[in-house]
Amino acid sequence: MESGLSQEEYVRQVLEAYRKTPGTMGTVRRADRILAAQLHRRGLSVNVIENAFVLAATRRLVRPSDAPPLGTIRSLAYFLPVVEEVREMRIGPDYFEYLRYKLARIAPSR
Repeated sequence: MESGLSQEEYVRQVLEAYRKTPGTMGTVRRADRILAAQLHRRGLSVNVIENAFVLAATRRLVRPSDAPPLGTIRSLAYFLPVVEEVREMRIGPDYFEYLRYKLARIAPSR
């Protein structure tokens, strides 16, 4: 975890990244705040969480054009399986930078 990052700052950073993630409602609920605090207590880095947001959002946007539309993400909990996936990945930061670039090109601005 980022050294010296208080729980309050961690929660703020995670929720701000969540709010800006394409496909989410863009709002934060009480349950999201509680979950972000739990992630802090688990010792997960903000970077891992943000990478999970990027990976999930890119997957949702890069789909066949004839695929049915996906619903709006309404909870931070939606990303938990992807957070675990990212934790177990042995992929360098360049991959996530590539995804960020790709996402910026295809996602509607928020």
